[in-house]
Amino acid sequence: MRDRLPDAPVSVGFVELAEPSITEALAEAMGEHGPRAVVVPLMLGTGGHVRSDIPGFIDAARSAVPGAHVDYAAHLGPHPRLLDAVEARLHAALGGWAEPETTVVFVGRGALVPEANADHVHLARLLLERGEWADVEPAFIQVTRPSLPTALDRAYAAGARRIVVMGHWLFPGMLSTWTWKQADGWAAAHADAEVRVADVIGPCAELADVVVERYLEVLPEAPPHGSPTYLAGLWLRNRDVLVLGGGRVAERRVPRLLEAGARLRLVSPTLTPALRALAEEGRFEWIPRAFLDSDLGDAWYVLAATNDPTANRAASDIAESHHRFCVRADDARAGTAWTPATADAHGLTVAVIGNRDPRLSRAVRDAVVGLLGS
Repeated sequence: MRDRLPDAPVSVGFVELAEPSITEALAEAMGEHGPRAVVVPLMLGTGGHVRSDIPGFIDAARSAVPGAHVDYAAHLGPHPRLLDAVEARLHAALGGWAEPETTVVFVGRGALVPEANADHVHLARLLLERGEWADVEPAFIQVTRPSLPTALDRAYAAGARRIVVMGHWLFPGMLSTWTWKQADGWAAAHADAEVRVADVIGPCAELADVVVERYLEVLPEAPPHGSPTYLAGLWLRNRDVLVLGGGRVAERRVPRLLEAGARLRLVSPTLTPALRALAEEGRFEWIPRAFLDSDLGDAWYVLAATNDPTANRAASDIAESHHRFCVRADDARAGTAWTPATADAHGLTVAVIGNRDPRLSRAVRDAVVGLLGS
């Protein structure tokens, strides 16, 4: 994070078991660098620590530092970048196994907050939908059920004999130790099944990216140097443009691309009614299936706007390898171009692009258009 935020001091605090506490870390940081801070909870789920403990520590720090202003960012949640990291750990544990012959037992912390446990089950389903696993069984290491041994029993009863267990933790510790012990104990009692344990997410680039994103989301103003992008107008008339996805994002962007005169190909199994009407009018070529690498063709510009982060990432990667610019609707920083907030007024196109604050960009755009009108 310090590499990604060279102008922002970065400190660490702990909820429990280690020092310094969040209150101590906050008070020290604000005493040294000024009375403004952002707290990003390094928590995957929205349990009691996120909902009550950390806010309590923040309140204590506010009381200790005169004039303190502390913004509390969102927890990490089911971010596509973190799911990428989870899948990378699972694939590393596979060895020579293939996904379709492997069942994943995905272990969460377990919480007294039902919504946090439901979020973990939701993540397990996302892993199943994103991959080709034989099955993905959710489990919990503490507090709630099913336990890890119970989930292993369920997988075994369903016919699983090759199982990868992964504890959904950011870092190794007691939770990871318990996961290994329980998995090893179960495997010793089931000689006809093979069990491997995947590594935790760990201090990787994907995690740092998500933490930085959460930090930037709560900043009240743009950085002093504005957007990190280089602004340019693209002349797309009679040039090939590829759009992936037929949902609401594509519905907003396609008309502007058509107005720019692009030769547009859209790849998506389905279309919104508005996009379907344009396709039936022959305004663009519709390819009704999922994305293939060969779809890139001669496209000068790519918009990856599917509801599948894996497909968006694949499109962005192949566009990068062919030196084509690609906008990723699900994760702007993972693409190579950003879409500005635009409006036409008095023969001009007003375009505003910031640093991941779309509300501010739209507000500035509307203010400029209003100024032109007056």
